[in-house]
Amino acid sequence: MTNFISIFPLGIVVYPGEQLNLHVFEPRYKQLIANCLSENKPFGIPVVINNKIMEYGILMQIKHVEKVYDNGEMDIITVGDSVFRILEQVEEIPGKMYSGAIVNYPDNNGKPPAKLLKEVLHGIRELHTFLQIHKSFRKEDSKLVSYDLAHHAGLSLEEEYELLQLFYESQRLEYLKRHLNKVIPMMAEMERLKERVMLNGHFRNLSTDNL
Repeated sequence: MTNFISIFPLGIVVYPGEQLNLHVFEPRYKQLIANCLSENKPFGIPVVINNKIMEYGILMQIKHVEKVYDNGEMDIITVGDSVFRILEQVEEIPGKMYSGAIVNYPDNNGKPPAKLLKEVLHGIRELHTFLQIHKSFRKEDSKLVSYDLAHHAGLSLEEEYELLQLFYESQRLEYLKRHLNKVIPMMAEMERLKERVMLNGHFRNLSTDNL
């Protein structure tokens, strides 16, 4: 499927099913959202990295307008729908301040392999333990998918974008697993270093009786 969408480029990665709350304040994007609301249409958020609009992004559905300010600014609640690929960017749309793009929607396949999902979940919880943070998911473990977990694994923006370009669930989970297998040993070593630093300068009960 190929179609034309209005675009709202942002320096973030949004995944299918993810809720994104936006405060819309720029005139061109106030116009974009107003038009989408009046025509009951979605809009696209292509990822921006290093001031460059990237090839892939996410189609967003506007679920609710939380607040409209006197100056036309808006607080809106949106939800990620489908991953798109930009085929052609349309810089100027007659009568509009914002731009658009001709996009298609790559097939997105796969059910999460239970064993692999369990391993990734275990790794994320281990990482959170090292970081001394607690996060809970809004679904049962068995119903989680890679998109629910990606923002919780400590990926960089570039890594989150790489994951957005993977279209099989097993590939995405393997990507997260490799990342966690790299990061967690580093965190463990930092914990050991922290313990050694904290011991330095303290009195310790040492004995040489057996020498």
